[in-house]
Amino acid sequence: MTKNRLYAGTAVALIAAAGLGFGIARLTAPSAAPVVTAPTEAAPAPDDAVPLSAEAIRISEIGVAPAASGALDAAIPASATVAATPDAEAVLTARAGGTITRILKRIGDPVRAGETIALVESREASSIAADRSAAAARVTLAGRQLARERSLLAQGVSPRADYESAQANLAVAQADSQRASAAAGAARITADGRSVAVVSAIGGRITAAPASLGQYVAAETELFRVADPRRLQITANVPPADASRVRAGDRAELTTNDGRMIAGRVRSDTGVVDPVTRSATVVIVPSAGGSTLVPGQLVQARIFASGGAVRGGVMVPQDAVQTIGNRTVVFVRTPTGFKARTVQVGARSGGLVAIVSGLAAGTPIATANAFLLKAELGKNAGGEE
Repeated sequence: MTKNRLYAGTAVALIAAAGLGFGIARLTAPSAAPVVTAPTEAAPAPDDAVPLSAEAIRISEIGVAPAASGALDAAIPASATVAATPDAEAVLTARAGGTITRILKRIGDPVRAGETIALVESREASSIAADRSAAAARVTLAGRQLARERSLLAQGVSPRADYESAQANLAVAQADSQRASAAAGAARITADGRSVAVVSAIGGRITAAPASLGQYVAAETELFRVADPRRLQITANVPPADASRVRAGDRAELTTNDGRMIAGRVRSDTGVVDPVTRSATVVIVPSAGGSTLVPGQLVQARIFASGGAVRGGVMVPQDAVQTIGNRTVVFVRTPTGFKARTVQVGARSGGLVAIVSGLAAGTPIATANAFLLKAELGKNAGGEE
């Protein structure tokens, strides 16, 4: 009986030891689970593909169309200002200080070149007129002295030196008279010698008239401004990167605030960038419909730069072009969905983008809502674009 109990205890001990050893072996042995499951659980290498069924494409309203071929004008949008040409605007001033005694024209009135707009009574005018009269009197006196010396020389009474001295005196007097007359003309002295006339240098309309009757004004103070509305130019501010593509003679379209379209041509560009506005100035001349514009008016310009035009290239809608990281891509339609294809873009105009390389004409691509494919590709890549 005691022997049987000994055998039973030994068997239980062996079974317990075997179970304990198996458990320890399982705990201490290296796990093989990652080695077996790693190949099946690892994410596939990204291939820029976006699987999408036809029904999903329809529901997402992703437009699909072939890339078009054709010509793209590199239109440059720019804000522009209407201004009179340099020779079509004049600032009218008084050539001498004094008091405004007459105003003959008001703002908005038409004027002719050379027409008097106002009169300014001036002491300077009187002084200039007196100098002119005195110089003319000296010329008369010198002329009479020369005539007398000529007669005396002919009679042998006076020496030739006196005659030559009289000639020199007359020449000096005439030069002084010419100077005084020129000064009076430049100051636009009136016939009575009391006032200076404010005269328009060009024909047009008075656009500004800060002068007031009875006002005392200093010399060269602006009293009126005259502009010819028929001679206008438009100055457009163009980004420096686009300015180099603009050529003289390029076509332009001008749009006013009320939606009117006016045709124009590029006359010239400054060729330099303004340090304040950080833009280059392009001068446009309206070729038709310019009579409806007025100086100071703001318009929107579209310049069709011939230096950046694409001929016979591939054009896609602007919405079809997406940026993923440092790549520019379009999504090409595949049997299972779409695939991002890297492209090189060129000029943009009118909602179209020229594709320089990476895409052939006729290739079906995602157009509208292509950004949804970009977002889906980012999710497939773990949120990294």
